[in-house]
Amino acid sequence: MEHLPHLSKDRRLKQLIDRHTEPLSLTRQKDIVFYLCASIMSQQLSTKVAHTIRQRFLDLFGGRSPAPEEILAVAPAALRSIGLSNAKVSYVLNVARFAAEQGLDHRKLNKMENEEVIAYLTQIKGVGRWTAEMLLMFGLAREDVFAIDDWGIQNAMIHVYKLDREDKKAFREKLLKISAKWSPYRTYACLYLWRWKDNSPVSVAKKK
Repeated sequence: MEHLPHLSKDRRLKQLIDRHTEPLSLTRQKDIVFYLCASIMSQQLSTKVAHTIRQRFLDLFGGRSPAPEEILAVAPAALRSIGLSNAKVSYVLNVARFAAEQGLDHRKLNKMENEEVIAYLTQIKGVGRWTAEMLLMFGLAREDVFAIDDWGIQNAMIHVYKLDREDKKAFREKLLKISAKWSPYRTYACLYLWRWKDNSPVSVAKKK
C-alpha cells in the first residue's frame, strides 16, 4: 500500500482512491506467451466472447497452456475454427515464432527496463505499444507504467481533470504532465482511473 500516500497528494485522484477501500494489487504472470496470445485474441471483443475463444484455444491443447512450438504446429485453419480472424491467427503465430526464436521467458523480460520490454515486444507484428504496456502492468507487475493511449484512461482523465482532447498535442502533453506526478506508482493511478470508469482491461491470462 506504499502507493497510497504518494498518489493521495493529487487531490483529484484522492477522490477516486477514497471511493474504493479494497486494496489494489499487481500479480506477475509466468506464461508470457499465453498472455500475449490471449491479449491478441481478446482485442475488440466483449469479456464473455474473449473468455470463450480463450478457452477454445486452450482446448486445442488439452486445456493447458501450450508451448510456442505446439502453437506453431497447429494448422491455421484450426485456429480460425475457434473464432479467430485471419489477422489474429497470423499475430498469434507471430508471437509463438518470436518466442521460439528469440525468447519470451518472464525471467528474461524481468531483467529489462520498461522501455526495453516495449521495444523488444513491439518487434512482433501484431503487438503494439498498448499491448506491451498491458503486459508490463498485468503480466510483469510493473508499478510505474502510464498507458497514455488507452481510451479508458483518457476518458477518465478528461472527466476528473476537466481536460479537452480537441488539440491532440496539447492534450497528450497535459496527460504526461499530470501523470508525471504519480511516478513511481503510475500503474496504480491507472487502475484507479479504470475502476472509476468501470472499464478495467481484462486480465487476459486468467484461466477461470
